[in-house]
Amino acid sequence: MSTITAPRVQSTRRASDLVLAALAPASWGTTYVVTTTLLPPDRPLLAATMRALPAGLVLLAFARRLPKGSWWWKSAVLGMLNFGAFFPLIFFAAYRLPGGVASTIGSVQPLVVALLSLVVLQVRPARAVLLSALAGTGGVALLTLTSAARLDPLGIAASLIATSLMATAIVLAKKWGRPESPLVMTGWQLTVGGVVLLPLALLVEGVPAAITGTNLLGFAYLGIVGTALAYALWFRGIDRLAPTSLSLLGLTNPLVATLAGLLILGQTLTGWQLVGFALALGALVAGQALGSRK
Repeated sequence: MSTITAPRVQSTRRASDLVLAALAPASWGTTYVVTTTLLPPDRPLLAATMRALPAGLVLLAFARRLPKGSWWWKSAVLGMLNFGAFFPLIFFAAYRLPGGVASTIGSVQPLVVALLSLVVLQVRPARAVLLSALAGTGGVALLTLTSAARLDPLGIAASLIATSLMATAIVLAKKWGRPESPLVMTGWQLTVGGVVLLPLALLVEGVPAAITGTNLLGFAYLGIVGTALAYALWFRGIDRLAPTSLSLLGLTNPLVATLAGLLILGQTLTGWQLVGFALALGALVAGQALGSRK
């Protein structure tokens, strides 16, 4: 009996881990809609600071635990990779690139993770998983790119660097493990990133003239749902899933962003975009299924 039940339990547990981890990039897929409809315009550093610092301080106060030993500098490194450097680069790219270009660049993250995993973790991803990652990038490109897309060099550079930073954070977190729960470690890293971003935002952008109730609603959503809860689930996924399998879940980001655009902004899809959506979704499902058989 046990030889039959154990694989089922393991399979169910992995499916649960995948679903919970996928909620993180799914919530990030709503960031564009929230940013364009609720946040003050042209303030990427303010948006990045408000996503990181309040959520980090709340989690830190709730957990009442600080890093110990080497985890002081490890938390600082991961905090800068995931938040202090990643957030402003992503917002900078968002202001200089169409969403389609940024999404396509971001979708190569599984390939970057696979390369870093090979070098740092000595883990060789399955060929089928790599093919799924390539298919996912192609699907996102069909889904999001248009002939009118602007290819701003600085925006492309910022998006590539941000994608590489997050990929590096995934691999390093897998290598280092975790001394505390994902929620505690999320608080450490968010606080580090927010503390670095606050003086930079004040220096470069200054204090905003006014913050409306709509702005506060947008900041609250991004801070609570899109950051504190999302990254706690993401870090939990890092602990339980293979790096390439986890990064493939990032494909849910442009898929959810597309659905949000359809439902909230009234956007429509062309035939090729529908093909791209199906290809990206198929690559996401196939990558997880094939990865579990490795």
